[in-house]
Amino acid sequence: MEHSVAIIGAGITGLTAAFYLQRRGVPVTVYEASARAGGVIRTVRESGYLAEFGPNTILETAPAIRELVRDAGLEGRRLDPDPRAEARYIVRGGRPVAMPASPLGFFTTKLFSFRAKLAVLREPFVPPRRDGAEESIAEFVVRRLNREFLDHAIDALVAGIYAGDPWKLSLPHAFPRLKALEDRYGSLIKGQIFGARERKRRGEVAKDRAPKFSFDEGLEVLTDTLARQLGDALKLQTLVTEIAQVTGGWRVVTSRGTANHAAVIFCGTAPTLAKLKLHVAGPDAQRCDLSPFGEIRYPPVASVVLGFRREEVAHPCEGFGMLIPKVEGFKILGTIFSSSLFPNRAPAGHLTLTSYVGGERYPDLALLPEAKLVELVCADLRALLGVGGQPTFQHCALYREAIPQYNLGYGRYRELMNELEQRAPGFFLAGHYRDGISVSDSIVSGRRAAERVAGWLRR
Repeated sequence: MEHSVAIIGAGITGLTAAFYLQRRGVPVTVYEASARAGGVIRTVRESGYLAEFGPNTILETAPAIRELVRDAGLEGRRLDPDPRAEARYIVRGGRPVAMPASPLGFFTTKLFSFRAKLAVLREPFVPPRRDGAEESIAEFVVRRLNREFLDHAIDALVAGIYAGDPWKLSLPHAFPRLKALEDRYGSLIKGQIFGARERKRRGEVAKDRAPKFSFDEGLEVLTDTLARQLGDALKLQTLVTEIAQVTGGWRVVTSRGTANHAAVIFCGTAPTLAKLKLHVAGPDAQRCDLSPFGEIRYPPVASVVLGFRREEVAHPCEGFGMLIPKVEGFKILGTIFSSSLFPNRAPAGHLTLTSYVGGERYPDLALLPEAKLVELVCADLRALLGVGGQPTFQHCALYREAIPQYNLGYGRYRELMNELEQRAPGFFLAGHYRDGISVSDSIVSGRRAAERVAGWLRR
């Protein structure tokens, strides 16, 4: 197929890349090994409840996010959160404590001790690290602030974002903007103040301040819409096993046959990439060794969505949700107050709570049978939110390979990705293992991949 592009993987990255290539008039074929498109984005509605399998919201961190919603014709179905759902909680002393929403609120909150508040005042005077050594996010926080911030705040935030271990996650790769603030301004606080103007000029918003949204029937509205527009170009239950560079492009071998394409975008997961057979042509024609990508850690995470009668939950549950530091001793990583965040997520007089279990903190717990998972989550919610009754709805989803961990040394994999694209012109990599793990990161990655491929085809 002249100038056609093969896209491997029909998650949000691959669907976004395909959507924008089609808009440019470039024919695409999207190969998806499973029986459905959308990847980890999946929504189920049952008995008046709406449950998200994976992500619950999209963060509008860049103009590309808003543009995709507009270009897909979904502005009328976009759903912004209830304004009253801005409160976020971190558990301390066995109960959810609201995170401060302002500088004044920080200095009056009971979430941190006087010593921790003093550490924030001292932070602008802590000298930046200039020796080039790679730090974990835990080492960085202890150095610039103190151990209390790590144990009672950052550990919880890391669990909520990566389901990861702050002592393993790489500062420059997992939290590049924090590293950039210290490198440029010498301080996190100075960077927040002086960097705001620059972010505004670029049209970017920090993730902690970015508007979040969903759709009237959940996030699957977006992926279903993008998948429908592909029509016959979407090939489900079609596993790609081998890719070989040939004259004028690439031969793609699948479980259903073989096809030729001018270019290929791989939008799957790192473990899937590691199993792919990739052959490059030229004087040094050989099979590329992709096995190192199998070393990227993907801990299992289980999503447990439970419905309860409103009167059987003591906590008001008005807000985004709560995150739980490991030092608190609970088994769940955190809980989203789903029905407070968006309307029509629970029947009248009920509420929906979405909790996460596993990750690097307790990977084995994610693999428990559904009945055990529900029992574990209910026990924690009983202690934390005063849940008194039995669930009126339950839904569990297990992701055995959930979120790629940008751990110390992750730069090695990024270098391998760059080398691979240089050795194999016309083969492109995009997705959460490369450009950031959030849904918004994946959308931006897919959009950029489409632009890179379109430019390469023109050349």
